[in-house]
Amino acid sequence: MPGKAFYVTTPIYYPNDIPHIGHAYTTVLADVLARWYRLNGHDVFFLTGTDEHGLKLQRTAEKAGKTPKEFVDSMVPVFKKYWSLLEINYSRFIRTTDPDHEELVKKVFEELYSRGYIYKGKYSGWYCVSCEKFYSEGEYVEQGGQKLCPIHNKPLELVEEETYFLKLSALQEEVTRLIEEGGIVFPEGYAREILSRIKKEGLRDLSVARPKSRVYWGVELPFDRDYVAYVWIDALLNYLTGVGFMRDNNSFEKYWAEAHHIIGKDILWFHSAIWFSVLRMLGLSPPKRLIVHAYIVNRGLKMGKSVGNVVLIDDLVERYKSPDAVRYLLMRLLNLDKDVEFDQSLLDNIYNSELADTYGNLVRRAGVLAMRKLGGRVERAGPDPGLEQLSNSTVEKVGRLMQEVRVSEALSTVLDLLREANGYMNKTQPWSLEDPREPLYNVLEALRIATNLLYPVMPATAESLARAFGFQLRRVDRLAFGQVEAYSVSEAPILFEKVGKA
Repeated sequence: MPGKAFYVTTPIYYPNDIPHIGHAYTTVLADVLARWYRLNGHDVFFLTGTDEHGLKLQRTAEKAGKTPKEFVDSMVPVFKKYWSLLEINYSRFIRTTDPDHEELVKKVFEELYSRGYIYKGKYSGWYCVSCEKFYSEGEYVEQGGQKLCPIHNKPLELVEEETYFLKLSALQEEVTRLIEEGGIVFPEGYAREILSRIKKEGLRDLSVARPKSRVYWGVELPFDRDYVAYVWIDALLNYLTGVGFMRDNNSFEKYWAEAHHIIGKDILWFHSAIWFSVLRMLGLSPPKRLIVHAYIVNRGLKMGKSVGNVVLIDDLVERYKSPDAVRYLLMRLLNLDKDVEFDQSLLDNIYNSELADTYGNLVRRAGVLAMRKLGGRVERAGPDPGLEQLSNSTVEKVGRLMQEVRVSEALSTVLDLLREANGYMNKTQPWSLEDPREPLYNVLEALRIATNLLYPVMPATAESLARAFGFQLRRVDRLAFGQVEAYSVSEAPILFEKVGKA
């Protein structure tokens, strides 16, 4: 639907260390969807950023001999540098230390307090600083007499303190109904997981404040300055700040109705049961879609500095000499339902066979022949019925797959078209023809359509090839075989050089 809004968010990341490919996995997916919908004529707002409050960052900063603000100020440019390297084209990079966000957090806490959803009480529980959450019996791991975080495998801390609670229990029935009926949580298996947990445990009231005597680095509660807001509630509210809640009603109404959150499965509970409850307390609808993905794991575990299994973005960019190639490989690995084991040899095989041998080789062959045989000008010729039909059906199929966030399958579908174009070239042998205009035109049309469809995943490559071959990137809903009157091929670029070969 042309002109329709599309709002996509990543989680905001703790800037306690440099981002790795686990962060990139989520962020590239969000960028791909943002570019896809923008290419289809949507008014897109893409939000990412950093989660800068809480005990975890407070302790990290103290260890580094800095104030928390000095520490996060030094780390934010690092995140922005990596997102620039990976061609992440966000609309806003939000920081939870931004004045408009801190102001919104105070307003929301005041509103929830005045509505009776926040009350004071005492809490005792086992706390993971890295997760910034409490774990109840049955959730944590017991080993050698210690209670360990199931994510980070670190000892939990027993915390007993006065706090403020959020009445999540008052929203249990409504949130359960939202998840059951709304089709919001995607894929559906994650919705069943949340419903099972609510049924088993109930929706318990949540401690949403920390005493400043223990956690001084956060947003002060407007009704009690001895406490700061729980970092998770502070963080979740960034999705509202980003599009102008309580500040710009026109912007908020336009984008919030089309909100799509992209998250890893480890933070599903916060983004569903807790977040949907907070939104209902504020009289707001839930996001249109909560898109959840599984992990890229290394040695069977989720990547993390504490585990020592992190794969750095720099290492992949250096290996493949192309941020676009890294984006492509991450999206080929993408699996919403199941964890994917990081395997360097698998990535090398995908890169060599799909990007270097299939896409890159076809570009090089077609470009060289166009310049050598036709002086670079390839005018429209009769369409090949097979390539025309496959190209147009590929556009339709990729559109459906992208709507379902089946990005890896969409890429495989585009590769099928490129393989067919390679086969067509081998069959017609334009290099042996005196006038190879017809086969070259057909190959270039297939390449143009494939490149348009690959643009959201490999934007720099697509734009570079469009310039080299003299065509424009088009809205996908207006993309069809045979549209170009003539190609002006100025170069035959080598897009991807093979790796791992002697």
